[in-house]
Amino acid sequence: MTTDAAHARTVPYTLTRCGIVMTPEPGNALEAEGVLNPASGRDPDGGLYLLPRLVATGNVSRVGLAAVELTDGVPTGVRREGVVLAPDAGFERGVANAGTEDPRTTWIEALGRHVMTYVAYGPLGPRLALAVSTDLRHWDRLGPLLLDWVPELDTDLNLFPNKDAVFFPEPVPAPDGVASFALLHRPMWDLGWIRDGEGEHLPAGVTDPRPGIWISYVPVADVQRDLRHLVRLGQHRLVAMSEHPWESLKIGAGPAPIRVPEGWLLLHHGVSGHISGSAFTPQTDVHYAAGAMILDGADPSRVLARTAEPLLTPDTDDERSGTVPNVVFPTAIEQIDGRTYVFYGMADARIGVARLDRTAPAPAVRRPER
Repeated sequence: MTTDAAHARTVPYTLTRCGIVMTPEPGNALEAEGVLNPASGRDPDGGLYLLPRLVATGNVSRVGLAAVELTDGVPTGVRREGVVLAPDAGFERGVANAGTEDPRTTWIEALGRHVMTYVAYGPLGPRLALAVSTDLRHWDRLGPLLLDWVPELDTDLNLFPNKDAVFFPEPVPAPDGVASFALLHRPMWDLGWIRDGEGEHLPAGVTDPRPGIWISYVPVADVQRDLRHLVRLGQHRLVAMSEHPWESLKIGAGPAPIRVPEGWLLLHHGVSGHISGSAFTPQTDVHYAAGAMILDGADPSRVLARTAEPLLTPDTDDERSGTVPNVVFPTAIEQIDGRTYVFYGMADARIGVARLDRTAPAPAVRRPER
């Protein structure tokens, strides 16, 4: 978890808007309620693609595929190539809602696959699920996540709705020292959505009911032996909670973390404002902004630094007005011609892009003495 030392360190990055890359296509029923919160990746030929969440009438979500169009190396638009993941499995369909929502993709070189985490909105609400692909077009479901029982938490994390999940792109040490694939995710403790009056059930040792960022692990050797082990994770740790006014309600992970000289750079979103009614219905009195953390390269459950102020706030008309007003929501990050670009949802209605720049020289690498 965050320590006092993290407050004294800075995160030397900025986000600069570059424009809108995708808006709902007129007359397209699958996009009638918005395009937002994309994943991203490159196909075997190196082509850059977004995998946007497409929301049809009735709030039914699918994951699409869209080739990114560039102008002078900057993303400026997309070419649609259809739907790659729809709510076809039973755990993705409920009576009142259905959806494959908010995908995040990570290319994991050690597996030779893109790994997609997504929210399956099924009979009991939002639950995390995984799918894998080698080409971004054909996705094989691995099913819902199964989070192992950890006695010291005194709870079953599978009981709780969960969102904002993303894998690290390379193995990291787990708490037991074993090389593992690691997943960031965000369980939410209010079970009132399952049974009226049930309320919040906090894990042992957790006193703050606000949703925060957690990390869980699966040994590399297990997954390389059988890919289906990727859905079963353990050794859960709390990484970060809300600390600043702009993230006073909750925080969640954004795109896959990227390696930087200090460790891992994680873009995240913070939410402030007021939630009214059910937490699982669209909110109009909340404010989503984007910030960043530096996680320890040797122990990514440890926060080394984080932004006290957001890097991006909903300031434009397209970010302030939409299905859910006042939202910037980063979900994808890509290198293009030596620059780094972040794709983000705008007011749950359209997709924007911002350039990520470093504002300070990289620290010198200390070499061992001979």
